[in-house]
Amino acid sequence: MFAVPYKYYTDYKVRRYGAHGTSHKFVSLRVADKMGKDPKDLKVITCHLGNGSSVTAVEGGKVIDTSMGLTPLDGFMMGTRSGGIDPSVVTFIMDKENLSPKEMDTILNKKSGVMAISGISSDDRDICAAQDKGDERAELAHQMQAYQIAKFIGAYTAAMNGVDAIVFTGGIGENGAWLRSKICSYLGYLGVKIDEELNEKTRKGAEAELTNENDKVRVFILATNEELMIARDTKEIVESLKR
Repeated sequence: MFAVPYKYYTDYKVRRYGAHGTSHKFVSLRVADKMGKDPKDLKVITCHLGNGSSVTAVEGGKVIDTSMGLTPLDGFMMGTRSGGIDPSVVTFIMDKENLSPKEMDTILNKKSGVMAISGISSDDRDICAAQDKGDERAELAHQMQAYQIAKFIGAYTAAMNGVDAIVFTGGIGENGAWLRSKICSYLGYLGVKIDEELNEKTRKGAEAELTNENDKVRVFILATNEELMIARDTKEIVESLKR
């Protein structure tokens, strides 16, 4: 629920819907398998990071919170999306620039985020290349993104009263060694200490655990497979109809 007049929920179904559910479901089940645990016994935070990104808290196999909201615009900064911002920023800019709701929507969804801060691109590969060359705005974009993601992980750890595993997936989640390392650097209070060498060499399609199996909080890189998850869900639905 959002803290707006209740009638907007009853009349227009204004609420948090989230996104990337298929991906979050797949990797939350996959990490349980990797850990040799029943999903019902785990508290997992899954980070689907790409041009569009979201973080989800999965407790006992069920999602209890997710960063995207009514639309995929909410949460933290993405390739071209602003993520969650002070709502007054929207009305302030609309007033100053004399913008229509549609024009403001385009700015927030297609002209903001990493692209806006870096002034370079929405493609993380371009940001990484510029950052390696010392570009300050590319560095700023990455620093902001990592900080915001780490805050969601912290919030969801509190929401679940603990966390057993953190999973990185998606194009950036699987390829973004710098971003993973920076995010994990904020998680020392959880006892997280990753294998930096393994983190640096793990890329898309590979699976790796960046911590040790005896660590209190374990960190994984897992390749998502939304097509397989859809096929499994479809099979389950069809079989339930036959009963």
